[in-house]
Amino acid sequence: MPAMADFVVVANRLPVDIRRDEKGTLDWERSPGGLVTALAPVMQQEEGAWVGWNGAADMHVDPFTADGMHLVPVALSETEVADYYEGFSNGTLWPLYHDVIVPPEFHRQWWNCYDRVNRTFAKAAADVAAKGATVWVQDYQLQLVPALLRKYRPDLTIGWFNHIPFPPVEIFSQMPWREYILEGLLGADLIGFQRSWDAENFLRSVKRLTGHKVRGRTITVGTGAKYPTRKVKVGIHPISIDTPSFMKMAASDDVAARAREIREELGHPDVLLLGVDRLDYTKGIRHRLKIFGELLRDGLVKSPEVCMIQVASPSRERVQQYKDLRDEVEVTVGRINGDYADLGRSPVHYLHQTFPQEEMAALYRAADVMLVTSLRDGMNLVAKEFVAAQVDLDGVLVLSEFTGAADDLPQALVMNPHDIEGAKRTVMQAIEMSTTEKRRRMRALRRRVKDNPVQKWAEKFLHDLKAAGQ
Repeated sequence: MPAMADFVVVANRLPVDIRRDEKGTLDWERSPGGLVTALAPVMQQEEGAWVGWNGAADMHVDPFTADGMHLVPVALSETEVADYYEGFSNGTLWPLYHDVIVPPEFHRQWWNCYDRVNRTFAKAAADVAAKGATVWVQDYQLQLVPALLRKYRPDLTIGWFNHIPFPPVEIFSQMPWREYILEGLLGADLIGFQRSWDAENFLRSVKRLTGHKVRGRTITVGTGAKYPTRKVKVGIHPISIDTPSFMKMAASDDVAARAREIREELGHPDVLLLGVDRLDYTKGIRHRLKIFGELLRDGLVKSPEVCMIQVASPSRERVQQYKDLRDEVEVTVGRINGDYADLGRSPVHYLHQTFPQEEMAALYRAADVMLVTSLRDGMNLVAKEFVAAQVDLDGVLVLSEFTGAADDLPQALVMNPHDIEGAKRTVMQAIEMSTTEKRRRMRALRRRVKDNPVQKWAEKFLHDLKAAGQ
């Protein structure tokens, strides 16, 4: 691979999954996901480099080229995976940034490892970046990298994007290392967030917890004497999906046939509700099940005429909180099915599995109502995938107001998942909506998703980053 790259992406993970066969031969497969889809063309065009963890502990892999991208693997030890990734990133930052739905844990050992690993990532990026290169750092695992990079390489143009929410200053202030994180982020020229709430939360934290001047969405960093003054821009850049390819796949004959099979396997219900999430406490799966259970209890809907599929893909299964969540969800599903099932027909079909995209597209097409009940979400791309799959314009999207998608998809029915009675009314509104109203709303939603694919998100961020770095 080239010794120097004009465009560098720094992310927790590489855009490929790496494996070794029995003979020790290296093999890779491109990872699914919007970020890879958005940045791969830029990487290929610019002959860029992607710096990231290879996904396995204690695996050392030399830089290599895959799918037209130059990849620079960062090796993490078992201890670093435990303390930097499972510990500080997912035991401290994830719950803190999601409004303390569960309590974050603050351990100095985790923080020290997070700091050390961020230095490793920054050094790897500095070594591969050409003079004057553009470096785009991704997400909450690497918040110290921008300032470290600027220290190592002041010639670089640096951007950072947060894929998850950023908390209010009253919550962020709980972080013992809050100033270090803010100063780490302020090493960037452009800091991007999913929605205006997150940007405003960050700006208020900078204003209250640092001595830097904040004016609008511009932060002035440096004293102008010992340290040169420079401007840091804060922007709003809502992410999206690879809309063209997803729409094409969802419209295929195979997906349409599979969608019909799904409804047939369920006994041709009048209404099929759908929830699709990682099994995570931020997704509001327990709230969704409570809403549906009470609709059955109150007689507002009846099984098997109305049923629900809940896909909950495995997530962080070694973490006790996630084990407890799975147990609670499965007990709740069992109770609902025990109370309201007919012989051979269950009201809730729970799938603790990960499915390929074609199967997910078929589930979206089969569903009448999509329920997104997140308690806090950066964006929620599942909502956009559902919209992209609605070829026949006959689905209804019910969306939590605490998702970034609520800003992006205003024609959805929006509800507060903490307000169970209000949420039940919204679900009934979706179930009883007229065909004309469904199509009017879905046509507008599809136009919005089609006009704003993930490729446009990447282009807009990089355009703004170039302007900020000048």
